[in-house]
Amino acid sequence: MRNNQRVIFIVFIILFFFHEVVFSQKVGVVLSGGGAGGACHVGVLKALEESNIPIDYITGTSIGALIGGLYASGYSVEDIEKIITSDKFVNLTKGELEKKYQYYYFKKEDDASWITLKVSFDSSLVTNIPTNVISSVPIDFEILNYFSNSAAAAAYNFDSLFIPFRCVASDIENKKSIVFKKGELNEAVRASMTYPLFLKPIKVDGKILFDGGLYNNFPADVMAIDFNPDYIIGSVVTSANPKVDEENLYAQLRSMLVKNPDFSLQNKAGIIIKPWSDVGTFNFNSCKRLIDSGYVTTITKIDSIRKNVSTKRSKEELMKKRKLFKSKYTEENIIEEIDIEGLNKNQQYYVKHLLGNRRKKQFSLESIKKGYFRLSEDNKIRSIFPTLILNPQTGKYKLNLKMKREKDLFIQFGGNLSTRPISTGFVSAQYNYLSKVALSVYANGYFGRLNQSGLGKIRIDFPTKLPVFIEPLVCISRWDYYSSSTLFYNFVQPPYLTQRDRFGDLNIGIPVGNQSKAMLGVGIAELDNVYFQTNGFTAKDTADQTTFKFNYANFEYEYNTLNRKLYASEGGYFNIKTKYITGDESFIPGTQATNEAKTIDVPRQWALVKAKFDGYLKPFRFFKVGILAEGVFSSQGLFLNYTSSVLSAPAFQPTPESKTLFLPNFRAYKYAAGGGKMIFNPMKKIDIRVEAYAFQPYQAINSNSNFLASLGKAFADRYFIGMAALVYHTAIGPLSLAVNYYHGQQQPFTFLVHFGYTLFNRKSIE
Repeated sequence: MRNNQRVIFIVFIILFFFHEVVFSQKVGVVLSGGGAGGACHVGVLKALEESNIPIDYITGTSIGALIGGLYASGYSVEDIEKIITSDKFVNLTKGELEKKYQYYYFKKEDDASWITLKVSFDSSLVTNIPTNVISSVPIDFEILNYFSNSAAAAAYNFDSLFIPFRCVASDIENKKSIVFKKGELNEAVRASMTYPLFLKPIKVDGKILFDGGLYNNFPADVMAIDFNPDYIIGSVVTSANPKVDEENLYAQLRSMLVKNPDFSLQNKAGIIIKPWSDVGTFNFNSCKRLIDSGYVTTITKIDSIRKNVSTKRSKEELMKKRKLFKSKYTEENIIEEIDIEGLNKNQQYYVKHLLGNRRKKQFSLESIKKGYFRLSEDNKIRSIFPTLILNPQTGKYKLNLKMKREKDLFIQFGGNLSTRPISTGFVSAQYNYLSKVALSVYANGYFGRLNQSGLGKIRIDFPTKLPVFIEPLVCISRWDYYSSSTLFYNFVQPPYLTQRDRFGDLNIGIPVGNQSKAMLGVGIAELDNVYFQTNGFTAKDTADQTTFKFNYANFEYEYNTLNRKLYASEGGYFNIKTKYITGDESFIPGTQATNEAKTIDVPRQWALVKAKFDGYLKPFRFFKVGILAEGVFSSQGLFLNYTSSVLSAPAFQPTPESKTLFLPNFRAYKYAAGGGKMIFNPMKKIDIRVEAYAFQPYQAINSNSNFLASLGKAFADRYFIGMAALVYHTAIGPLSLAVNYYHGQQQPFTFLVHFGYTLFNRKSIE
């Protein structure tokens, strides 16, 4: 009897385990594409985990590939939520580097450009149209960080990940969907996420791939074919294509490019969850709300799921499994080799030296991060796509960089359109050459009544341990204040003023950290000022002329993290310059000069130190505060008359319009100036700016009855500048409506409407 009981017990145990093996249910989760709405998927996964619903397989498209790939790689729901709700992730979706990695050293001087066309000499105009709106460099590097370890731990087989995984991309040449089952996981996810014209497409196995949502935005068919689960849970955050209408261009283009998604479960048992996800495709600022939407919607479906899925998987089991998977790899990726595709040997030399760590046999991915982003900021490099491949014999990685050099020629257009006669056109061209050193040949031109200017320069970059550039430069410009501004008709001084400026210099520069650079330069210049000093001149009169021929040497340090080149509202700027000038002033009197005036040559020399700070704080979401401070100390002496003395003096020009005016009251050899800015942001691209500044000269430059100059009493004079402006930041430049105030002028208030940039080539004496 007892033996029979033992037999029955053993048979029961065998049958129990046999039942568990044979009849345990497998659950697959399918995550659709849908842009920022895909944040809902995190809430769906969170609700399933909390309810002990097993997740045995995952497939995803686009944002679903990213969320699904992270989960399949062993990231917890909490980890994923933390990633996509961070400011860092939002910046990645905008193509923005973290400020600490932005590399100011390669940034060219600010100019009036609106748009840039990049042209290759060996291709047609159509092939030179940009294929992406944002930079893919930041997100490509972070995706490499997210997935390189887990892919190596799974031996590059997606079935061996923490959760077996599939994602899809679109082969637009062959008009078909591509399923990724193995290989570099970061490459697969990135291909699946490549939204057309937003992210730069990548090439995998010789095929140019785009967003998987073009042909398969809900890969339930992949789930059914590859994994054949007992039950499918689908999370859908997108909709069918809008109805085509003859007036709806978006619907027409979408229907031509995007296959209408199939949201069926391929005749498998399952459920489709449709959380609220009605946000813009790229509005990743709403991720927390979307996660909550996915969670709440899924919780309401748990009872229905439980009726069909009896298998449970506890949080403890999941944590144990995740820990076991992560134990297969180390957190730090040690690189033993760098392989570069797409560049010749000389160009590879430049890249490897600029990356740094070139003398080390092994280094971590984190240690090369700064050099990597520095390289991406180089305007001779067009694109970089990284992958890490584990060498199983050494346990170390090979870093593979698929690179393309930048196009041969940049052409820029821009300028400033204004209600005052200060409108200016701008055009520039830059030729790029990359070998063991990098070379840029650049020229620009400004064309307008106020300013005509041309600049040419050559920059040679050497990828030494401390990068260095050498830059010879030539600039010729003319400023005509009388014909450019009706404002001067109301001024006693000057009724007529023209400046001609010609200079050439040689600069050597190095980076100082990531956000700043230092430059040492020498140059030679000739500055001609042609002017009348009285109101009673006629067409028969000739003007007075002061010519200053001089040599100079200067040292400059500059830090810059400002978010815009005009009307900045974030970041900071600091510049300090020391300059030594020696030369000869020549004065040639005109017909209106006093009887005592005669041609005179006088030697001049002085030293100057100028410092400027411009920084911004954000105490509230829609409100920012800016602080501007500027100071000059110069040993310069007075020139031969009042006008030439003022023209050679440093100027305080804190507002866009003030850069276009000759304002004698805001020029001095020694001064301190500064003020504050209040910036309101009622809408994303709109600023309401109120700015006020004080100018305190140590000694003002005054004029006597003979038009000679004299210095006033110490701190006896001070003047104020103000501006109130409404600014709309368009994709190519600012549109501004401003009221300006200039203390001490006969007509202190001006009204200015302008579109574009009041930026110009620098002057020799600055």
